[in-house]
Amino acid sequence: MKKKRVLILDKERIAHKLCRMAYEIWEHNSDEKEIFLIGIMKGGKILADKLSAIIEDISPLKVQTIPFRVNKKEPLTHTLDIKEDLTGRTVILVDDVVNSGKTIMYAMRAILSYDLKKLMVAVLVDRKHKSFPVYSDIVGHSLATTLQDHIEMETEGNEIIAVYLE
Repeated sequence: MKKKRVLILDKERIAHKLCRMAYEIWEHNSDEKEIFLIGIMKGGKILADKLSAIIEDISPLKVQTIPFRVNKKEPLTHTLDIKEDLTGRTVILVDDVVNSGKTIMYAMRAILSYDLKKLMVAVLVDRKHKSFPVYSDIVGHSLATTLQDHIEMETEGNEIIAVYLE
């Protein structure tokens, strides 16, 4: 039997959630001049770019976005491929959906090679049944699901169209 696809967030609600998330990021970092958003490819990078544009619109913060790709077959081999030294900086790790927390954990491992001032996690959808001790500081939408359910963020290019539960 094929699972039913249920719309969780449409484009309008996503825009509202991203705006609220951007304000929360600014509130938590109002004492900073610059922050770094590290977006986990692919969905997290799209979100990081969207959040960056909103934050720069609503605040004096300078925002830099950095893509990060996790190789799920060899997750312990990652390093950040960036020119900036993140030592003493504020970093927000961004992903579309946090499931078990494993991807966030591997990304943190690479980021923590720097002596950061602050590290936060921002996600559009938090599923609330993690296998790893990962806490999302900024959450667009919290959702209790079964382990068998799948959450998918649908995109067209760099636009976020919808989020579905499958």
